[in-house]
This record gives sequence, C-alpha cells and structure tokens, in this order.
Amino acid sequence: MKIFKTSKALARVASGPILTLGNFDGLHLGHRKIIDKVSERARKLGSPSVVYTFEPHPLKVVAPSMSPQMIVDAKAKAALVDSLGIDFMVIAEFTKEFAAKHPRAFVEDEIVPLRPREVWVGHDFSFGKAKSGTVDYLRALGEEFGFSVHVIPAYMKKGEVVSSSRIRRLVSEGKLRDAASLLGRNFSMSGKVVKGRNVGKELGFPTANLSTVAELMPADGVYAAWANVSGKRHGAVVNIGVAPTFGCKTRCVEVHILGFNGNIYGKKIEVEFVRRLRSEKAFKSKEALITQIRKDSERAARVLAAGK
Repeated sequence: MKIFKTSKALARVASGPILTLGNFDGLHLGHRKIIDKVSERARKLGSPSVVYTFEPHPLKVVAPSMSPQMIVDAKAKAALVDSLGIDFMVIAEFTKEFAAKHPRAFVEDEIVPLRPREVWVGHDFSFGKAKSGTVDYLRALGEEFGFSVHVIPAYMKKGEVVSSSRIRRLVSEGKLRDAASLLGRNFSMSGKVVKGRNVGKELGFPTANLSTVAELMPADGVYAAWANVSGKRHGAVVNIGVAPTFGCKTRCVEVHILGFNGNIYGKKIEVEFVRRLRSEKAFKSKEALITQIRKDSERAARVLAAGK
C-alpha cells in the first residue's frame, strides 16, 4: 500500500478509484465492514481502492479540550489499513484552514481530483465546516461530479452500535475482552523499553518498563497479555499503575515477559492486552507481593494458553 499526503498527489498515479473517507480511529469491526466493501468493489470493477483519512483528529485542531484519546496512532492505523488489502491511503493534514472548508470546497479539493467511481461512507459520515456536509449533500455533489455514493449501515453488536467511543470506554474500564470483540483484535499499545526502578528484578520477576505515547490506557491493574519483541510473540503479565506497595506516585506500564531473560532495553515492543486479572493493590510485605506475582504469572499463562 502506498501512502500520500494529498489527493492531488495520489491523482498523479491513480484515477477512478473506489474510495472511502473517515477518521477510522481504532479500525474496529464497523470500519472494517466499510473498508472490506471498498476492497471488494475495487476488485470487482478492476479499480484501485483508496482510504482517505486525517491526521491529527479534527477535534485536536478545532476543540482540543473535547478531543478523544486515540485508540491507535497514525502509523498503526496505516498498518491496519494495509493489512486489509487497500491499494492507496491518503493521510491529509488537518488544519484550521482545512476545518474551515465549505462541504462543497472539500469535495472539489479532496474528492474530485481522484475522479472516483464510487464513494463509500459510514452511516454517521459528515464533512466540511462544522460537519455541515450531510450524506444527502454528498450524494447531490456526486451526481454533479460523476461519482455514486453508498452508505454502510451501523454495525451492531450486543444491541449497541460498534463505535470508537464505546471501545474507549471499555478499555478505560479494563474490559479488554469486550473491547477486543468490537475491534476484531486485541487492544494494543507500543513503546520503548526504558530503565525503571529494578524492583521487579529484585523480586525475581524482571519487568520491561514501557515508555509509550499511547493516548488511551487500560484501567490500572494486572493483565494477561502478549508482548511482541523483535517479531516474536511472548506471553506476559502487565501491571499498569503506581505500584502502591512501594509508595510510587508515577503511573507506569511494567511488562513481565514469561520465561524471557533477554536484554531488551531500548527496544520497541508491542503489548496486546488479553484479559484483566485483578485490580492493583498494596501488599503488606515483599513476600506477599512475590506470592501474588507468581499466582498472576501462572494465571496469565493459563489464560493465554486457553485463548481467553
């Protein structure tokens, strides 16, 4: 998949695509339904497939205080789109000037240069200044400029619409299995392994302290997880919190990789959260904490082996 910063740049190498537009934060099952349809139609019609999205999230520009925590960053989003078999991706820079565009100007500047055959959008799609562009208006502009518009209905699961906001709530509550059922994969975050307090090593359970720029973080607690290190997947126990037994105040992400003794300082790892095992709590002694960590490790191994 090739990535472009503008529609006009993409138009120099591809034309007549099947196109979808949206923020696509998280690339959840609802988003995948749209993208899978675009990919299917592109193959059927012999056209290129294109996903058009923005960076940063529009609210970070027009209303920073209301901006949600991103489920995935731009790099992870692009990797996920690529995995779905899309040919091209436009990641447009969202600015205040971009936000001020009238819906018609948006279509003329961002969609028309590509001369798309079809445009596919989600049920809640809106565009242009103050989100004033509706699907009906997009259809009218499509008739004028020669492309058809198709709307994918809301994707429902357990009686609720699958949405990024619903996933954020589940992750922040530590309900990672429920979040995974909406994402179609485990919620994950990446970061660089940095020097920590070395408490885990002293206890006999060395941990990789993760420095991450991830915006969305699971609730404090202990989790069964997968740690992806240098292309290999390892079972792990992850603690998120302040390590109350030792009176720490800084929130940390500490990853104990089961049966792993390698030096990974400075390396980037990805952590896939599978299941919350317990809340974080203070222990009366180091011995009590060691006993609990051993139990957590054994339980995590069972959870991961069972795929639950």
